Amino acid sequence: MTTRKLQNKLFVMFSKTCCLLCIFILLFLVITTLIRAIPELSFYFLNSYPSRFANKAGIKAALVGSFYLIGLTSLIALPIGVLSALYLEEYSNKKSIIKKTLELNISNLAAMPSIVYGLVGLALFARFLNLGTSLLTGSLTLSLLILPIIIVSTQAALKTVPKSVTLAGYAMGAHKYQVVFGLQLPYAMTGILTGIILAISRAIGESAPLIIVGAVGYVSFLPTSLFDSYTVLPIQIFNWAGRPNEDFHNRSAAAIIVLLLVLLSFNLVAIYLRQKSLRNKKI
Repeated sequence: MTTRKLQNKLFVMFSKTCCLLCIFILLFLVITTLIRAIPELSFYFLNSYPSRFANKAGIKAALVGSFYLIGLTSLIALPIGVLSALYLEEYSNKKSIIKKTLELNISNLAAMPSIVYGLVGLALFARFLNLGTSLLTGSLTLSLLILPIIIVSTQAALKTVPKSVTLAGYAMGAHKYQVVFGLQLPYAMTGILTGIILAISRAIGESAPLIIVGAVGYVSFLPTSLFDSYTVLPIQIFNWAGRPNEDFHNRSAAAIIVLLLVLLSFNLVAIYLRQKSLRNKKI
């Protein structure tokens, strides 16, 4: 066996070992969390507010707050992110220094630690705009967090559109906006939805930026307006995990399972929409 083939075989074996190790660690964490969580999971747990007594504590406020926060974040970030990517990719000057600088900074922002966005949200939204520790502040902060991911993934998806599709639209007499929104955007929707899945998945599990902007660890009510206090599942998990009482740790494990199920539900919906878009593109 030549040295090159041996190196290739060793690299494949090393890659498989790393992959299996990651899967084993993930399964170990999920199984150990499930063992602690299953006795705690109940309708009462889902429909009760937090309490200083572990056997009475629930995640109703955190669960509803998570849905409110992610829903509002999506309404803010998705249109802005997709339209920004469309402008950069289809309308801006390709050779412009401003465009290249913007793209470079957006790529850098996509890899920025989430706590930095929390500090920006605290300074800009909570203090400068005087929004305080409200649901709107948290949503705007998370919108900043996921915008670079949406923009970068949308640009990458738009680049996969064949030139023939664009030229065919112009050959039929279509205007620029008709080609962009009627041909290119639907064709790239599969890749765009993939980016949205990644962005929402990151946002729904974040706790650091929300702690910075003042998400509350104990909330015994549901927010009724954009300016109310709120809590979310990651904050509730963080709060219970830090308690010395072992019963709260079990409640934290149950909340982790609920958070994973919520995240999985979002992903399944997005995957279904992506597959539907892919089938329509093939047709």
